[in-house]
Amino acid sequence: MKLNELRDNEGARPKFKRVGRGIGSGKGKTSGRGVKGQKARSGVSLNGFEGGQLPIYRRLPKRGFKNIFRLQYATINLSTLEKAFEEGKLKAGEPVTEVSLRDAGIVRQGKKFVGVRLLGNGEIKRAVDISVSGASAAAIAAVEAAGGKVNLPAAEAAAE
Repeated sequence: MKLNELRDNEGARPKFKRVGRGIGSGKGKTSGRGVKGQKARSGVSLNGFEGGQLPIYRRLPKRGFKNIFRLQYATINLSTLEKAFEEGKLKAGEPVTEVSLRDAGIVRQGKKFVGVRLLGNGEIKRAVDISVSGASAAAIAAVEAAGGKVNLPAAEAAAE
């Protein structure tokens, strides 16, 4: 089979109904929209309207809230960091920063991320000096056990 031989299954796409082409077609004049009124006009969307009955979105209970001030961090695990050193994406002996992690393609980038957070999943076998926005207690303990150091700029600013 070739790409130019691909076709939809029979009946997968309904045939286009030609409307407004005379009364003999069965869909002439008002084109199946009835007469006048809001729904006969173009650009009308009555989503959620249930004929005056209380709509389902008002009948169902609401739970919780969305914190619009929530800060979202790109995460990186110790195992990912170790793998990056083994693959040569990061150079051993050099300090690891959020910029170097992004440049190496190890952490995700985007407007919604305000920084990088180090998590303690996996293990790190080498001493590494890493500067990130946040880190879990397990990650800090693991890095320090390997002889490295975790610098948290936010924590340093708060201590001053």
